[in-house]
Amino acid sequence: MGAEGDQRFGEFVAVRRHGHVAELVLDRPKAMNAVSTEMARSIGAACAALGADRDVRVTVLTSTHERAFCVGADLKERNSLSDAELVRQRPTARAAYTGVLELPMPTVAAVHGFALGGGFELALSCDLIVADPTAVVGLPEVSVGVIPGGGGTQLLPRRVGAARAAELIFTARRLAAPEAHELGLVDQLVDEAADRTEALALASRIAANSPVGLRAAKRALRLGHGLDLRAGLEVEDAAWRSVAFSGDRTEGVAAFNEKRKPEWPGE
Repeated sequence: MGAEGDQRFGEFVAVRRHGHVAELVLDRPKAMNAVSTEMARSIGAACAALGADRDVRVTVLTSTHERAFCVGADLKERNSLSDAELVRQRPTARAAYTGVLELPMPTVAAVHGFALGGGFELALSCDLIVADPTAVVGLPEVSVGVIPGGGGTQLLPRRVGAARAAELIFTARRLAAPEAHELGLVDQLVDEAADRTEALALASRIAANSPVGLRAAKRALRLGHGLDLRAGLEVEDAAWRSVAFSGDRTEGVAAFNEKRKPEWPGE
């Protein structure tokens, strides 16, 4: 697949490297990538490793299943858990979603087929979502007596507004790719079966930029969201100060003036 090698995190998760782009692969095809306790633990471990790798400039979240990105929580496993076991399992489940959400570099989800419940929440935890026409997304948790618990009640309104998010969560309805794109639930709609290719291409374009700048820009975007303008500008200023005297800034200005491609030191 054009990768430089796979690193496995348990049975169901792999990381593939494409230069400065890392591909975080959901690989539980027999269950359409339903997130079991073991898979959640593996996602969290993979994200911890990626977050500590300064050589990774962009992470792309993909699936090996032809008809699904991820169908959400493993409800068969959930049905077998006692109340006490469910309570003990909750931190592991949360760590998977927050692991993706808190990755310090830009993240892109490549979505095809079903991305429902926790599956869509994994995509929502990314900065950008690329989808093909087969994508079907939604947060149907209230239809099985729970709520979106992987960040959906907080991330969806940040994308589409409070009222739209309420309608989608309360009705538990699923959206086909064209409507999802129209409403802003996904950012790019690409040709069928091209979601992974296009997401990796987008990641490569992003990764050509300063890794220090990319991480600082993401930090400013995330921390500043929801603040009043004055507070947001302070967040931005702090992020600017973190890059203004960096090696990347020195190299970027020099490369611009010398009309050459920058060679980012990443510090």
